[in-house]
Amino acid sequence: MSKTIKLTTAQALIQFLHQQYVQSDGVEHPFIKGVWGIFGHGNVAGIAQALHQYPEMPYYLCRNEQAMTHTSIAYAKAKNRMQAFACASSIGPGATNMVTGAATATINRIPLLLLPSDYFARRNVGPVLQQLEHPMSQDISVNNAFQSVSKYWDRINRPDQLPWSMLEAMRVLTSPAETGAVTLCLPQDVQTEAHEFNTDLFEKRVWRIPRNRPDDGAFSEAVSLIRRAEKPFIVAGGGVLYSEASEALKSFVDRTGIPVGETQAGKSSLPFDHPLNLGSVGATGSLPSNRTAGEADVVILIGTRLSDFTTSSKSQFQHPDVKFVSINVNAMDAHKLSARLCH
Repeated sequence: MSKTIKLTTAQALIQFLHQQYVQSDGVEHPFIKGVWGIFGHGNVAGIAQALHQYPEMPYYLCRNEQAMTHTSIAYAKAKNRMQAFACASSIGPGATNMVTGAATATINRIPLLLLPSDYFARRNVGPVLQQLEHPMSQDISVNNAFQSVSKYWDRINRPDQLPWSMLEAMRVLTSPAETGAVTLCLPQDVQTEAHEFNTDLFEKRVWRIPRNRPDDGAFSEAVSLIRRAEKPFIVAGGGVLYSEASEALKSFVDRTGIPVGETQAGKSSLPFDHPLNLGSVGATGSLPSNRTAGEADVVILIGTRLSDFTTSSKSQFQHPDVKFVSINVNAMDAHKLSARLCH
């Protein structure tokens, strides 16, 4: 029979997050670096108390909710997505201040865990301070605004819903292909409700970051296409950095002599002073990079989501017979511009 421990939902959440690790190439890291939080109506008696009672999870003070999301995004990006922060807010405007950060994280494929407080799940108190009252349903709050800008969204209306939701949240946060903002809405009464949780939920859990290998057929097709190219060109995106493939890219470029243009997220994927690094490509790109891209007959897209800046709104690549080889773990990104798939 499984052992259990009685904890509040907020205590269980914080203890769970502290035991999450990621592993890549045999190296382990604690995944959640800490929790940024501004406490007020909705979370001072839940998340705030849990952090006070469980000092093993670091707490960081911030003065603005939007600032803490952007700080968290910058940190996760600098750590090549191997670590992330959680951000906790009070109900109402404290939560909506994080919507921009959620959108930024999801658009740029950066892990970010958001813990906005929510109305009373029991509905015995209402409307609470600054609660959104919607004539269509009693189950809508301002936190529904996060749904369209999150890769995973849930509202914990009962303590026993937490384990499954947290495991799904971690699956998405640590996925190279699906990562982005994860939002777990925490009704203020549920945060403080006690429940008998299985103790194995709080044991160390290691999430392994896969290093996907290409399909043999797609790989052979890509090699053949590159070998036949007369004017190949590489677009290096943020995926080069997140997959820690900078040395592999440099080795490939040194051996083949193929010039490289970098996206904004891909800056430093190749040393800035490398003779084949032509600088940024696209609407904010350099003249040599854009001229080379415009004449390329084969464009090798590595870890880029191909934003409008990178492609100059799909007008950057002007060769009449241009073909694309895309190397990307995200199938949606890999198929853009009708690329030959190699993800």
